[in-house]
Amino acid sequence: MNLESNITSINKPTSYIFNALTQVHEYQKLMPDSIAKFEVIDTQTFVFALKGMPEIKLRMQSQTPNSEVVLGAASDKIPFNLKAEINEVDAENCTVQLHFHGEFNAMMAMMVKGPISNFIQTLASNMTQL
Repeated sequence: MNLESNITSINKPTSYIFNALTQVHEYQKLMPDSIAKFEVIDTQTFVFALKGMPEIKLRMQSQTPNSEVVLGAASDKIPFNLKAEINEVDAENCTVQLHFHGEFNAMMAMMVKGPISNFIQTLASNMTQL
């Protein structure tokens, strides 16, 4: 299953957004209001839970300076990753789009598509708060 957020315009340079997205504690600022738990495990890993949903542990997988940050599930039970694509508009402005890729069976994909779409859209919209 592949999902994308809308493209979000941010009044910050690409280097600023990239540096923020490589710091796992910064993801707390991006979370929706329905966050029930957010805990930093180490410099590469954090756990979060939304109200009524199970905990999800994310780990930093890869980084391409000033253009891409990829987080992935720290568990093999439900393999997925979340990629932030950062594009420079000019020296002081950039855009960010989130891409979600998960390997789910058809039934699971049908159940989680809406909530995940809403979640990544919220994360993208909240990028302006970094």
